[in-house]
Amino acid sequence: MCAGMFLVQLDVTIVNVALPHIGADLRTGLPGMQWVVDSYTVVLAACLLAAGVVGDRLGHRTVAVAGLALFGAASLLCGLAPGIGTLVAARALQGFAAALLLPSTLAVVNTTFPERAEQARALGIWAGVSALALPCGPVLGGLLVTLAGWRSVFLVNLPVVVVAIVLTLRRVGRDEPAPDRRLDVPGVLAAAVALLALTYCAIAYGHSGVSAQTAAAAVVAVLGTAALAWWERRAPEPLFPPSVLGGSRFVGANAVAAMMNFVGIGFVFVVTLYLQGVRHHDALSAGVMLLPLFAPLALCAPITGRLAARYGPRLPMLGGLLLGTAGAACLSLVTPTGPYAALLPALLGLGFGMGLLTASVVAAALRAGPPSRPGLSSGVNNTARQAAGALGVAVLGAIVQDPADAERFTSGLRWAGGLSALLWIAAIVITLRTVPGPQERAG
Repeated sequence: MCAGMFLVQLDVTIVNVALPHIGADLRTGLPGMQWVVDSYTVVLAACLLAAGVVGDRLGHRTVAVAGLALFGAASLLCGLAPGIGTLVAARALQGFAAALLLPSTLAVVNTTFPERAEQARALGIWAGVSALALPCGPVLGGLLVTLAGWRSVFLVNLPVVVVAIVLTLRRVGRDEPAPDRRLDVPGVLAAAVALLALTYCAIAYGHSGVSAQTAAAAVVAVLGTAALAWWERRAPEPLFPPSVLGGSRFVGANAVAAMMNFVGIGFVFVVTLYLQGVRHHDALSAGVMLLPLFAPLALCAPITGRLAARYGPRLPMLGGLLLGTAGAACLSLVTPTGPYAALLPALLGLGFGMGLLTASVVAAALRAGPPSRPGLSSGVNNTARQAAGALGVAVLGAIVQDPADAERFTSGLRWAGGLSALLWIAAIVITLRTVPGPQERAG
């Protein structure tokens, strides 16, 4: 399961480093680069909950293997893409494959380790191993782009897929499927339309401002959201069960998870463009410079798992949010020609903040969800994170604009840092109000 999650995470960070080269080779601007990231995350977010239900129906081991095989095929299509349209479509297929993988990996871990302390430690290992992909991605991506071109960052997935499939078939036991579970197709479609329209609206607004296209996308997003809310109250087996979403602890944990990824994924996108588009570093140098952001994620995840097991998730969540807020505020120090040292505090703050947050916010969501529905709980949590990550790329990308205008981009980067800090301050308030402390947990 860690191998499958490693694959999905590797693809996120390895692609960011390749974006300027993809843009130059396929003759696309900032909106095209945003869609290379967001076509993956939008489809991933829209299909996650449905994939969790499919995993419950067919067995999570079976669905994980299918997801790995499809991810490999989509990676091959990405590596052979002749134009930006084909690449975006292949990335969307990758997102669908990742949607099959994510809930199943987490559900298998959750059911294999049912005792709470043991489960928290297992989640720490799961998050730690998968987080190794984050520091590996920029450096490996930079090296591959430098030596073999941007297509190699997708083709490198193929041997990882083979290893992950073999490990899953050998080491993961078959789970009992639940064929009576029904898939909420209207809910899936409404959620996909709403998220796709909202993401398109943000990207189009950043590219051309207020226009008929952005207005139409906004209307579609509102109608899609309204249709989703209306249907979920009437569906026989809703995608978002009101009984689950009605719990303040579950909603709070997932709201914090969403804010975490909005800032984290959006931050990676804009900082990568800053290093390569404004400061003109090559892909390998930019990848190495991103290590202070990604390395703490891998280092902190196992420690966070143990902290959450012993003290509950609230304390590491608060610590991570405080560090992340400070890191986002440090973006005010960045200038078009300033030293790398001015960016370093922002990278370290966000890196250690995300390292403390990731495993603990997942543990908080799983504890607050229904014990009999781990696939649903993990699906909602991952949906919140991935949807917010797609919006983070769209919104922060719209704020910073084209890196060709260094002054405007850097000014936008400082505004993006201010918005990120405000969001994480709001997440601190939500954590204090909804995530139980050690005494409440013990009681």
